[in-house]
Amino acid sequence: MQPSQNRRILIERYFAGLAEHTFQSRLGVVDPPIVDYITDLLVRFVRLDSVHRMRTITGEPILQIGEMISEAKKRLGDARRDIHQHIGDFTLFWAGLFPEAVKKRMGDSAFHVYCSHGKRSYFIASEIETTDKQAAPSEVLQRLSDQFELCVYGIREVRREWETRDGEEGNSLSILLN
Repeated sequence: MQPSQNRRILIERYFAGLAEHTFQSRLGVVDPPIVDYITDLLVRFVRLDSVHRMRTITGEPILQIGEMISEAKKRLGDARRDIHQHIGDFTLFWAGLFPEAVKKRMGDSAFHVYCSHGKRSYFIASEIETTDKQAAPSEVLQRLSDQFELCVYGIREVRREWETRDGEEGNSLSILLN
């Protein structure tokens, strides 16, 4: 096994443990597909290139929610579903892990609107049929839409948990990432 594969497995285990503990033990949310999805989201978004992977048709990076929504309107089928799912992922990630950054950039009052874009995008993605066998199931995307606020809160609690554990010897996320 290559070192990068080994590191990914360790990161997956780390986030899976945190997400399972937080959602199941602390929040009472026993929904393995949602917890697995959130774990995968955290693992994928550890890499900044995954956070900013959306591109226009001409290849320019799309960094703003409004631009992503506009781009989604230009696409059909799996491509449209993928962009809407990414909008949901993007907003869930930022609102959950770094709400202070979102609020600082947009203002406290706009935070709710920001989250509503993620919630709506998961719903839209869940309604688009896909031919991609690797795609997230529509029912998982629907539940992410329905429970968006709870998932934001859960991810925020995952962050608190890893910050608490980060000071423990051998339990640091930074060790896994380096």
